[in-house]
Amino acid sequence: MQNVWREGNQFTLLPEASRFLPAMFEAINAAQHYVLVELYLMESGELADQVSEVLINAVQRGVSVCLLLDGYGSMGLSNDDRQRLRQGGVQLRFFNPIGFHSLALNLSRDHRKIVVIDGVLAFTGGFGAVDEFLNAWYEIALRIEGPVVADWEQLFRRLWSSRLTRNEKGDSSRGVLPEQREPQVHTNGVSGRAMSARGYRYQAIRHSLHDRVNNAGERVWLCTPYFVPTFALRRRLIRAARRGIDVRLLLPGDKHDHPGVRFAGQRFYQALLKAGVRIYEFQPTFIHAKFVLIDDWISIGSCNFDHWNLHWNLEANQEVIDPRLAAEVRQLFERNFAASQEVDAVAWAARPWGQRAREWIYGVLDAMITRLK
Repeated sequence: MQNVWREGNQFTLLPEASRFLPAMFEAINAAQHYVLVELYLMESGELADQVSEVLINAVQRGVSVCLLLDGYGSMGLSNDDRQRLRQGGVQLRFFNPIGFHSLALNLSRDHRKIVVIDGVLAFTGGFGAVDEFLNAWYEIALRIEGPVVADWEQLFRRLWSSRLTRNEKGDSSRGVLPEQREPQVHTNGVSGRAMSARGYRYQAIRHSLHDRVNNAGERVWLCTPYFVPTFALRRRLIRAARRGIDVRLLLPGDKHDHPGVRFAGQRFYQALLKAGVRIYEFQPTFIHAKFVLIDDWISIGSCNFDHWNLHWNLEANQEVIDPRLAAEVRQLFERNFAASQEVDAVAWAARPWGQRAREWIYGVLDAMITRLK
């Protein structure tokens, strides 16, 4: 059963690749039964080599390894690297490879990030196996233990067996999945649920966020790399700020992998600032992380909360209610706010026409793309 709150879990916040990559590799190296990995981005390079090596080493120890990649997000993975994985014994499958079937089907992507080890441990976040995560992009991950791991594993297993998932030869033969193992219930553990979404057909992540914003009592802090929010989310953020809630957005600065997306989102700044929303643009690097803190509720995962993600993609976030983890996430936000440039409402209202023109142009493009839905 998906999207159900489970008790008895433990969560560990892992900010930055220097923490979450070693933690994931260590867990895979310690696997005894199976490793399940689902990623959107994987392309040939240093990090892909590291991931391939640790997975192949696991196979050589007798561990069953299944790797599920998005058919579009993995287009940068060379044939040689794919062959290396297959020859190393990794079961490799692709979700919805690009084809000539239909535009709408091609637009549906698997944007989730899931790693499950032996049914007892999982990781999620916004990570991928591309070199930008080594030193160019700021990212976070969450280590998950407890009953909710079974829900993450079920998300993987269902998609692995989906009719849209193919092996390297393009057929739907599914290989052999290992028997699922049961996770441990942790005494004094906390509540958590694995939230999944599947485009416009199933938007549980969005509805959950909306409910939390509507009922916030103290703060709504949101970090997203691609800030092109829906009208419904903008309205809720504005209403929360007007009723005295501390609403803050942590967004990328000018170090952005898609500058046009940044300009499209900036057209909403003035209305948000006028309502009392505080906006911080992160300066050190491109911030690719997706995490939300609303009072003691945390959501960390793959969802960017933009039009595109919410309408087309398969997404998955881990939700947690835990004052201890909330305090850690609050401290993480505060460190990142300190490394950011806060947008001044008065200065933004007087921004030059060149900036306004870019917002308008990319806003029109965003509106055109939105109409594809």
